[in-house]
Amino acid sequence: MRILVVEDERRIAQQIEKALVAAAFSVDQCGCVEDARMLMKSEMFDALIADRMLPDGDAIEIVSSLREEGNDLPILMLTARDAIEDRIDGLEAGADDYLIKPFAMSELVARMRALLRRPGSVFGKTETVGSLSYNFKSRTATVNAVALPLPRHELLVLESLISNRGHVVTKDDLLNKVYGLEIPESNTIPVHVHNLRRKFKQLSAGLEIHTYRGLGYMLDSL
Repeated sequence: MRILVVEDERRIAQQIEKALVAAAFSVDQCGCVEDARMLMKSEMFDALIADRMLPDGDAIEIVSSLREEGNDLPILMLTARDAIEDRIDGLEAGADDYLIKPFAMSELVARMRALLRRPGSVFGKTETVGSLSYNFKSRTATVNAVALPLPRHELLVLESLISNRGHVVTKDDLLNKVYGLEIPESNTIPVHVHNLRRKFKQLSAGLEIHTYRGLGYMLDSL
């Protein structure tokens, strides 16, 4: 799951990213309306967290534009203003939830998980492939009911492959889901895939990650 955080206070943005990464999310940051608009046009995100007041405008502008385009991306707005009218404006513009500063990072993560579990979302479901079950709510994997601990990056690769089961997921799509804009060395995804394959084989998970050269990867049962 990849989340865009739009927050101009660097310290707060870093704290939010740290909390979300600890909860196994992939996070990108920007600090103004213009940059957020550009990223939303060029990148794919699973959710948006936006501070209400930004240096170049009101984040409500971003929310309104997304909703006018028919984009139902889960949106959590942040604000230092606790007036009911301000919250009503944001919700009527299309925001799904509001969090007033200062807030506990644990609450922000919990609210984001709740938004991602809304009807129609894969988040919150349990998917089974072969002998492996993946719980999108707890972000945990089991093989034959035995826990399969995974580092965050491998977990995000597996999550993306399961979400797109039966379809090829390109290397670039996996890089975006796992690392966002901070793209690592080119062989990183193949290393994660290799590690997952090795663990699946050791545990007789009954599934395989197929490589389609020049295209990407696809998860399927044996």
